[in-house]
Amino acid sequence: MTAAQLVVTVAGIALIAGVVWYFFLAARSEGRAEVAGGTQQIRINVKGGYSPAVVRVQAGRPVRLDFFRDETNPCTEEVVLPEFGIHTWLPAHQTTPVEFTPPAPGTYEFACGMGMVHGQLIVEAAS
Repeated sequence: MTAAQLVVTVAGIALIAGVVWYFFLAARSEGRAEVAGGTQQIRINVKGGYSPAVVRVQAGRPVRLDFFRDETNPCTEEVVLPEFGIHTWLPAHQTTPVEFTPPAPGTYEFACGMGMVHGQLIVEAAS
């Protein structure tokens, strides 16, 4: 193996490791929805990912996720919450509310339309 081949191989392995870390292993920010007027609300910033990427809410109470998309990347132009039948477009540089009521505790995924950017909704039993 020549020096050039070795450099290309090492660079390729480093790039693959970086992609795996970014999409699957990076720490996810977590937030808890605040109750206002009987509705659990939280703002989720969308820019290369979701922040917070993990949202905690209570079952049986209305939820409003305010997605603020601070980019024009086509990957994040929609958000999908399949378990709740939600598929919503997110216009760039605008806040888009997504409202629903989770009926039961559990962990639910949400993602961009391409399935590359992921978030998690953790629904806890009402206290």
